[in-house]
Order: sequence, then C-alpha cells, then structure tokens
Amino acid sequence: MQLAQRIFAAAGLPPADAAVVADSLIQADLRGHSSHGLSRAHVYCERIDAGLVATDPEIKVLNETAATFHLDGGHGMGAVVAQRAMALCVEKARASGIALCSVRAGTHFGIASYFTMQAARQDMIGFACANAPASMAPWGGVTPLLGTNPFSVAVPAECHRPVVLDSASSIVARGKINLAEIENRSIPLGWAIDKDGNPTTEASAALKGSVLPFGEHKGYGIALMIDILSGVLSGAGYGSHLGGLWHNAETRQNLGFFLLAIDIASFCGAREFKRRIDQMIDEIKASRRAPNTEEILVPGEIEFRNEQYNREHGIVVGPGVLRDLSELQRRYGLDQELADELR
Repeated sequence: MQLAQRIFAAAGLPPADAAVVADSLIQADLRGHSSHGLSRAHVYCERIDAGLVATDPEIKVLNETAATFHLDGGHGMGAVVAQRAMALCVEKARASGIALCSVRAGTHFGIASYFTMQAARQDMIGFACANAPASMAPWGGVTPLLGTNPFSVAVPAECHRPVVLDSASSIVARGKINLAEIENRSIPLGWAIDKDGNPTTEASAALKGSVLPFGEHKGYGIALMIDILSGVLSGAGYGSHLGGLWHNAETRQNLGFFLLAIDIASFCGAREFKRRIDQMIDEIKASRRAPNTEEILVPGEIEFRNEQYNREHGIVVGPGVLRDLSELQRRYGLDQELADELR
C-alpha cells in the first residue's frame, strides 16, 4: 500500500487522492481481481505523465435536484471521482431517500464494488456502473462497439458480510486478457475472438479482436444499457467514441459513470432489513445442494474469503507486474526500502 501510494504521489496526485487510488487497486488484489489491481499502476502513471489524466481535477456539479447530481469529473483519476460521487449520493440520500449521480469526463475507476461497498457501509444499497472503451462486439457481430461495461450492487447484512455483486458484462473482464499479455500467458478458449471472428487463446489476438459477452445476447443487452446510463445520459463518450486505456497516449478517455445510493431507513428499519438479508442468506446456504457441490455461495462471498486469506498471507504479484512496479520505482526515484515491499 505504501509503495503504491508513494508511486501515485510521485506521479503528481495529491496525497489524499494517491491514497484513494492505491487503496482501490490493493482492494482489487485482496479480493482476487488482480486484473484491476496493481497491474493497472503502470498504465495509470503512463497516462498521468502524458497529461491525459488531471492530477488535481476540477470536479464540478453541473446540475442538481433533490435526488440527483450531474457531475463533470474533470478527467481526474476514476477512483477519486467515483468515490466523491458516491459520497455525494450517500449524503443526499439521507435527505431524499435515494440519490443518483451521472458523471462525465471520467477515467478508468477500477472495481465497481469499491464504490457500492462505500454505500453499504452506510446502511445503504449501492449501485454503480461505468462504460468502457469498445472491446466487445454486439452479439452476432465482429466489430467492437461496446465496452465490457462493469456493474455492481452491494447490500448490507446484519451478521453476514454484505451481498456484493460485481461483474463485467463480458464473459471475462478485459483486464484479465491484458494481464495475460503482460504475463505472457494464453487465455481459455471461449473468452474472446480474433479480429476475423475466430475463437482464440492468444491474448494479443484477443486484444485486437473482441471479448465475448456473458450469456450471449443477454450480456450484450446489459452492456448496451450500461453504455446508455453511463455514457449517453451523462454526456460522456460511448461505444467507439471513448478513448482507450491501453496503448493510447493521445486521447482522454471521457468515460461515464452512473452511481446510486438507496437509504434503507427511508423504506424500513435498517436493522430489520439487514436481519432479513441474513435470513435470506441462511436459507440459500441451507438449501439442497446439487451433486458434487460442497457449498452454496452468495455474491461477494468468494471475494471476502480471498481478502481474508490475502491479508494473512500477502498478495501474489506476477513477474510482469513486478517488473512494471520496479520500473515506476526507478522512474520516480523512490527509495529501495519501498521496493523491498514487492519481494
């Protein structure tokens, strides 16, 4: 955490913002989403150094009602902008019962559950989605016109951990293919097609082609709706009009976010609600299991177990990511003691 925070501060982020970005990446690694963890540090810094991400953005409220915000993120770090947007939603939901924020001029914000859990910790139901650069063809097509467009919902419980759904609308997050390329690994068949529409196991060919939507036409439909909510509604880019994150040192991303907070107390007692969520979880986990199934899990349970394990044993950093972090350490002249954290 200290090394990642120091890297982003050295790249020009204010200390508080550097801490938010570093924490969001570490949380992704802890929860088992290494494709959105420290593997992103290098490309984030490349884009900061190229002037494509504002280190001290002017985050402006463009329009506001009793239950809504329209925010311009000023092309700042996505995690910083989205965290502030969700904080505004939580604050406004206390008075209005529900609040949503539509954000334009954003950049990659990492795992969406980082922000929905922010709401769940305040006894609220959180929802977040964002569009992403075009890397997925519409179902039946070959040309990438949609992003992997992630979404998350987090629901607090009383005794159990929150129920947290965090998913890309593709069969796999494109970041996992990026990570496979960084680590020089093949990808499973069924993740992607090449530029001619043929199935491929080569990460480089997949990155030139298209990832596949989950559930075939269903994932395609969800990705399209997220692009509408995040991009079209906010005035951000959408589809092929978004700037890429990787291998793009020329254009800003102009991503769109859509965040929502629901104050449970406006509908029923928060404690009673959370007890009923506990009961729901208990009933699901006690239900009859299919053959060869040891346990029925609820959304987010694997990630919380990953986090507990990784906090005890440490995060595994692959050689490609280690190389990138070491390069950043040298670039910004950080002391060797910090580099030793990586070993």
